[in-house]
Amino acid sequence: MVYDGILLSLLVGFFRGGSFKGLANMKLRGGWLFPILLAVQFVIFILQDKVAIIGKLSNALFLLVYVVGLFFLWLNRNQPGFIVIFAGVLLNFIVMALNGGRMPVSIEAAQFLGREYIDALRAGVYGKHQAITSDTLLPFLGDIIPLSPPYPRRQVISIGDVVMNVGAFFFIQHLMLSAPGKNTSAAPASR
Repeated sequence: MVYDGILLSLLVGFFRGGSFKGLANMKLRGGWLFPILLAVQFVIFILQDKVAIIGKLSNALFLLVYVVGLFFLWLNRNQPGFIVIFAGVLLNFIVMALNGGRMPVSIEAAQFLGREYIDALRAGVYGKHQAITSDTLLPFLGDIIPLSPPYPRRQVISIGDVVMNVGAFFFIQHLMLSAPGKNTSAAPASR
């Protein structure tokens, strides 16, 4: 879902007269952490069923990625939108941490994703997700919001995902609309 929000924000920024040059001038403290965190999550997801030790530690590793991600966001809290992104990630982290390191997913909301997905959720073998049950803590923070056509991709998202996307939208709009060389106000006439 975050990728969808980034794409939408880029399109809106472009149509508002923004420039992609602003993205090139992005300055983030600890910026090297973000691509590493994405790569680590991808590796955990790929290896959790193939390497026994990764499988046993995957929930803790996913939570560690979130902790480091929250640290990165806090370092950059003065950037426009980053406190909002931080709040969204924190909501997701809280519900995952309280539920054994996996994001609870509503079976009812996910019905349109197919039988194989539902079976994997119930079995607890779908990445960092698990089905919401009567034992789930704070289920309203889990993936409970279904997105289906006319939305281009079928998925189930959380309140935290929505909050993260709002923050990412503000950040990208700021970058694109304040790009160097962009005429944001009329220059006074010289004599």
